[in-house]
Amino acid sequence: MNLTDVDWSRLPAPEDDGTAAHVEGARLPSTELTATDGGRVDLTDLSGITVIYIYPKTGQPDTPLPDGWDMIPGARGCTPQSCAFRDHFKELSALGAEHIFGLSTQSTAYQSEAVERLHLPFPLLSDEDRVFAKALDLPSFEVEGQTLLKRITLIVRDGIVIKAFYPVFPPDRNAADVMAWLEDNQA
Repeated sequence: MNLTDVDWSRLPAPEDDGTAAHVEGARLPSTELTATDGGRVDLTDLSGITVIYIYPKTGQPDTPLPDGWDMIPGARGCTPQSCAFRDHFKELSALGAEHIFGLSTQSTAYQSEAVERLHLPFPLLSDEDRVFAKALDLPSFEVEGQTLLKRITLIVRDGIVIKAFYPVFPPDRNAADVMAWLEDNQA
């Protein structure tokens, strides 16, 4: 089976637990995040439309994921989600997404492997110390002593979250959902 081919009906779907209800309409915190392109990004400095898909963690070939990973609602699917944003990058840009980022608590070194392996045309951002996540009070979960972010996608205009997709499931359709929202909400 290909890493991006997943039978989502066999995995537990996440439920809206209300932990992201405050995100839509929120102002992003001014925080510099390390990007896989070697730069640092403060998302509040970006003008126009920014799409940020936030995910728990990408796996690496030949490295096992935490025990029971597939049974954690919403945990599985970071690679298919990233590949969908990669595959729809041009369409998202044409719909006004001036900036697209993936964001997780993984280190930049770890994320750089995913960018290269998956041929992502946009950088991934590391919130390894969870400064951004804590300031925005993003939903998270614990697994094997790690605090990981639950999957949520933000559409931001000039530092304000104008749309939050939560929960995101199945993750491989998230980019298409973002495109549909951008089409319907051109400003």
